[in-house]
Amino acid sequence: MTAPEGRGIAETAHTGNTFRILHVSTGNVCRSPITERLNRHALSVRLGERLTGGLIVESAGTWGHEGAPMEANAEAVLADFGADATGFVGRELLDEHVIRADLVLTATRDHRAQVISMGHSAGLRTFTLKEFTRLVRAIDPATLPDAVDEGVVERARALVRAAAALRGWLLAPTAEADEVYDPYGAPITFFRSIGEEIHQALDPVVTALTGVPSSL
Repeated sequence: MTAPEGRGIAETAHTGNTFRILHVSTGNVCRSPITERLNRHALSVRLGERLTGGLIVESAGTWGHEGAPMEANAEAVLADFGADATGFVGRELLDEHVIRADLVLTATRDHRAQVISMGHSAGLRTFTLKEFTRLVRAIDPATLPDAVDEGVVERARALVRAAAALRGWLLAPTAEADEVYDPYGAPITFFRSIGEEIHQALDPVVTALTGVPSSL
């Protein structure tokens, strides 16, 4: 099958000067678009022009609504945080997305299991968002490559390796602790609570990726 432009496997995954972060939920119209665009926004705030230095943030859905816009309430949540929803188009999760991703962050444990079941040696680079947050908080940033001296891509790769090594030692206190629940069809108040939940989970991840705390 020939992939649409921009979605083909045009480079060898996990090598070179790029690092792809793939956010996965169910329909790719609520949770993963919010997470993708909040992550992009946070990275741009922390890195400025250095964002073009290799971090690529995408999303897709296990039952993705191909070509669909994100939900209006999801757009409203992004606006609350000053993030941009412009140009978003929903995607169904495909093998090529998993193959190319250096880090897959899912909304739930079920999504994580679905990604891993696709193969492509995805197990060591696939986490729920909240699971990854818990793991990166336990990693000493001094053990990671400096983002300025060695590059944010090398730092990101080292972060994923360190998180994967910790996974069996730092378990969730409850099964629900690793879940971001689906706000689809819910009122804007619930969307905003989910948006804040995602924002809080992303903050330490972006700090760990960039070496730049949110207070700066």
